[in-house]
Amino acid sequence: MDETDETGLVAGVLAKVGPRLRELRAKRGITLSDLSEATGISVSTLSRLESGGRKATLELLLPIARAHQVPLDELVGAPEVGDPRVRLAPREMNGMTVVPLTRQPGALQAYKMVIGPRGGEPEPQIHEGYEWLYVLAGRLRLVLAEHDLVLKPGEAAEFDTRVPHWFGSADDRPVEVLSLFGRQGERMHVRARPRGAGS
Repeated sequence: MDETDETGLVAGVLAKVGPRLRELRAKRGITLSDLSEATGISVSTLSRLESGGRKATLELLLPIARAHQVPLDELVGAPEVGDPRVRLAPREMNGMTVVPLTRQPGALQAYKMVIGPRGGEPEPQIHEGYEWLYVLAGRLRLVLAEHDLVLKPGEAAEFDTRVPHWFGSADDRPVEVLSLFGRQGERMHVRARPRGAGS
């Protein structure tokens, strides 16, 4: 959600506070004068709050919530939690099926990757970020600087992605991997020279 959407959401919630306060007071059968006496807030301020002429603030809502003996959430009408399931389509890229597991941009992104067998020699790459890999099924070959490793299901590796690295299937079967990395991790900007290449 961008800043404009967030501002609109807050404005929408605040716009409903006045009618909610009026409805709650009516249900309890108390007057503005009664509420003023219980909260120490003037009748005119309470009236403007209910009509939308006064912006709701924490300083005003807390004593009203105490007077009505209800949680603050009930006055504000906090938005319901939406469906948390992530429904993002898999993407095919560089011989891999990549399934995003997070929908909001942020410091950490999660992906499930299914990597098919790839021919040829590994071509290590570098980019900004820090990556964590967990093997779900199959065998993963990880080339990291001078290390050439094979990880089995249940094994994990973590590394600074500024170190030359490459990973793929260790044999002729696909490997399934869970990947977590920082948001800059996708922005590959330097291709490392393959090992054995001339200087």
